[in-house]
Amino acid sequence: MDYKIKSRIWIESEYGVFLGEGRIRLLKAIATTGSLSKAASTLNMSYKKSWNLLDSMNKASKEPLVITSTGGKGGGGARLTTYGKKVIETFDTINQKCWAFLDNELKKVSL
Repeated sequence: MDYKIKSRIWIESEYGVFLGEGRIRLLKAIATTGSLSKAASTLNMSYKKSWNLLDSMNKASKEPLVITSTGGKGGGGARLTTYGKKVIETFDTINQKCWAFLDNELKKVSL
């Protein structure tokens, strides 16, 4: 019989959830689109929800993850900071190592 192990990682602070899979997807979508509203749209998320998630991440972070500029004649936008890129990379590494560990442990019962 084949077994599969499932796991989700999230990081919390005293303010609540700081990072999780959905928040990382939002950050990656911002990096790809250069816009919070476009990122929200690609994730089928309301702009209000995406703004609230981004605001809570930035407030719980030691440095801003994303810098936004308001729209207008030249248009607005959003871009990841260097720290924001590092947070994504670190979160992805943690997930990959966790899944590898869990898969290895599962092999012990899948004899």
